[in-house]
Amino acid sequence: MKWLSKIFKKSPQWITEEERLKVIEQSSKQVSRGVFFATIIIITSFLPVFMLTGQEGKLFHPLAYTKTFIMIMDALLVITLAPVLISFFMKGKFRPDNANPVNRVLERIYEPVIRGVLKWRKTTIAVNVIALVVTIPLLKSLGSEFMPPLDEQSILFMPVTLPDISNAEAKRILQVQDKIIKTVPEVDKVLGKAGRAATATDNSPISMIETIIMLKPTSQWREGKTKKDIINELDAKLQIPGVVNGWTQPIINRINMLATGIRTDVGVKVYGQRLDTIAAVSERVRKALEGTPGVMDLYVEPVTGGKYLDIDVRRADLARYGLNVDDENQTVETALGGAPIGNTIEGRQRFSISVRLAQEYRNSVERIRRIPLMSPAAGEVPLSAVADVKFSDGPPMITSENAMLRGAVLFNVRGRDLGSTVKDAIDKMNQAKGMLPQGYYLEWSGQYENLIRGQQTLMWIAPVVLVIIFFSLYFAFHSIREAFLSLITVPFALIGGAYMIWFYGVNLSVAVAVGFIALFGIAVETGIVMVIYLNDAMNQLVKQKGNSAGTITREDLRTHVIYGAAKRLRPKLMTVCVSLFGLVPVLWATGVGTDVMKPIVLPMIGGVLTSSTHILLVTPLIFLMSKEYELRKYGKLEIHETNH
Repeated sequence: MKWLSKIFKKSPQWITEEERLKVIEQSSKQVSRGVFFATIIIITSFLPVFMLTGQEGKLFHPLAYTKTFIMIMDALLVITLAPVLISFFMKGKFRPDNANPVNRVLERIYEPVIRGVLKWRKTTIAVNVIALVVTIPLLKSLGSEFMPPLDEQSILFMPVTLPDISNAEAKRILQVQDKIIKTVPEVDKVLGKAGRAATATDNSPISMIETIIMLKPTSQWREGKTKKDIINELDAKLQIPGVVNGWTQPIINRINMLATGIRTDVGVKVYGQRLDTIAAVSERVRKALEGTPGVMDLYVEPVTGGKYLDIDVRRADLARYGLNVDDENQTVETALGGAPIGNTIEGRQRFSISVRLAQEYRNSVERIRRIPLMSPAAGEVPLSAVADVKFSDGPPMITSENAMLRGAVLFNVRGRDLGSTVKDAIDKMNQAKGMLPQGYYLEWSGQYENLIRGQQTLMWIAPVVLVIIFFSLYFAFHSIREAFLSLITVPFALIGGAYMIWFYGVNLSVAVAVGFIALFGIAVETGIVMVIYLNDAMNQLVKQKGNSAGTITREDLRTHVIYGAAKRLRPKLMTVCVSLFGLVPVLWATGVGTDVMKPIVLPMIGGVLTSSTHILLVTPLIFLMSKEYELRKYGKLEIHETNH
C-alpha cells in the first residue's frame, strides 16, 4: 500500500497561491496590452474594406463584417477572459521554455543565426532591401483584372448572327449548334434559346442566341482537359459563316448586363447623334482592335441592318376601288399578325382564338402582294393594286444612354489578363487617326469599368490603412520610434506576398488587394510581440546595470537583444504558425469559390513567411542599432515599460 500512498500523496506547492496569481497578473499586464492593440490594429487595418463599392463591395463587405466582429470579441477576451482561464488551468510546477525539446532545437538553430545577423549588419540590411526592390518590377510584370473569374461550372454560349436573319434560319442554326456542342464528351446538357424570352425585361433580338452548357463533374473529363481547353475546342467546332461566337458564364453575364449594359467582358461604347455615323465609327473601332493579343469574340453591336416590311398605301387607287385606309390596315393586320375571333374555355382557364394566313401564304413579298381585299366596286383585288409592298433597311434596335444614341463594340478577354489587354487596345486606338467625328466620343465599359473604379478606390485605401496602423502602434507604445519599428515589417511582408502570387500566376485584382490589407494587420501583430520582448530585455538590462552609457556596453546591449529575441522564440513562432495553419488549407480546397479565395489567401501566406523572417532576424538588428544610437546621443536608453 506504500506505493499507492506515494501516488496519491499531494506534493507541497512550490509557490503560494498568492504568488502564483501575482505572477499571472504581471505576465498578463506585460502581454495583454500588446496583444490587445495588435488585435485592434488588425480590426482597424481591415476597416477600409468597407469603403469598397459596387460589385467588390457586395462581395467583401460580409467578409469585413465577420472579421471585424470576431476580432472585437477577441480583443475583449484577451484582457478579460484569458487571464481568468490562465489562473484556473495553469497550476502546479511548470518547466522552463528550454526544457521543451522542440523549443531547444529551435533555439539551437535560431541563436547562431541571430548572432550572425547582428555581426553582418550591412549585409543583412542590403539583402532585405534588394529583396524588397526586386518586388517592384515583379509586381509591375503581373497582369491585372477586376476580380478573379469564378468558375460557375457551366458555360454560356452567346453567338450573334446578322440582324435580318429569319426565324427559320435562327432555329436551324440553334439546332445545329446544340448538336455540335453535345458531341464534346465533357458536356452534360445543352439548352439553347433564340430571340426574346416571354418577359418584358429581356429585349434580345432574334439574332442573339443564348445556349447554356452544363458540364459533367471534372472527374469525368478527359485527362489533362481544362475548362479553357473545352471552350477552345467548342469554339473551333462552331465556326459557322455569318455567326460571331461569344463565350462567357451565366451569372457573370447577367451581372455585366445589369451593371454596365455590356454582355461581354469589355465593351467600347460609341456615343453620338446619328445611327449611321455610330455604325461607321464602331466599324473603325473594330478594325483598330483586330489582332490585339487577348481580344476574342470581337464584333460590332448592330445599329443598322434590320429589315422592315413597308406597306405604303396609294390613296388614289384606294378611292378608285371604293376602299379606305382602315379596310387595308385591318386586312393586313388580320392576314399577317392575326385577329382574335373568339375564346375557348378549359376549366378555369380562358384562351383567345386568333386566325391569320398560313405560313406559306405570307413568307415572301410576292405572296403578301397577293393578299386579297374585298372591294364593293370591283370585288376581290390584290393588295399590290392599292399599296406598294417592299423591304427597307432600319435599325434592329435603338439603344440610348445619357440622352444620346449609343452603339458598342464588344469583345471577351481570353488567354491574357484584362488590364494589359485593354491597355494595348487603348494604345492601338490612340494611334489610329480620324476615328471620331466632332460630337462623338468613346467610353470603355464592362469589367474594365469596374477595374478602374476598384483601382481608384484602392489607391487611397492603401495609405489610409498604413496611417491607421501607425497611429494604433503609437497609442500602443507611446513612442514614434517603436511604432516605426513595428510598421517597417509591412513592406517586408509585401515581399512574400508578391513572390507567392507571382509563383501561382495570379493577376492583381481587388481580391489580392484585400489579401494584402489583411496581411498588413497580421504582420504588425507579430512585430508587436517581438518589440514587447525586446523592450522587456532592455528593462532587465537596466535593472542589472543601471541606465547609463558608463555602465552599459555595446556587448551588453547585443547580449540582451539576443536574449530577448531567442529566449522568447516560442510565442513569436506560435503567432506565425496560427496564421499559417488557418490559411494553408485553402490552397488545397476545391470546388466553387476557391477561385476567389486563393487570390486573397496567397499574399497572406507568402507575406506571413517573409514578415516573420524579417521580424525574427531584422527587427532585433534595427532595435539594437536604435538602442546604440540612443546610448551614443543621450548617454542612456529610452525605456518603454512593457507591463503597463
